[in-house]
Amino acid sequence: MIDTKSKLVLSILAKESADGSYKIIEIPDIIMALPKRFRMDSDAVKHILTHLERQDIISVKYDDDDVFCLAVMPYGFEILENEKPKLLKKPKEKPQNINFGTVLLCFLSSLFASGIAILACWLFSFLR
Repeated sequence: MIDTKSKLVLSILAKESADGSYKIIEIPDIIMALPKRFRMDSDAVKHILTHLERQDIISVKYDDDDVFCLAVMPYGFEILENEKPKLLKKPKEKPQNINFGTVLLCFLSSLFASGIAILACWLFSFLR
């Protein structure tokens, strides 16, 4: 399980090396691709890249200051694929509409049945 910022960095790296081959990526490019509320400094990005490499999510061939040659491993693509269903929103259930005619018919039929029952009781009272 990786945190949100690591997932964002991983998704940026996966877009850069979609075929799984090694690509040269600069840290400022990664930082600029991040959403504004998740932006961080280059040391934090290097720390995330080191963390991803230790977990065999990416493979780093070499790094020079702010330049990395890296590839996303199949496990990294698998992590991103497993996250997609969670991100999809479930369609909201449509509230069921109450049919006014059905409610009115039920009310009138119960009123009619009650009237017949009262009438029957009144008639039987005269027969005694």
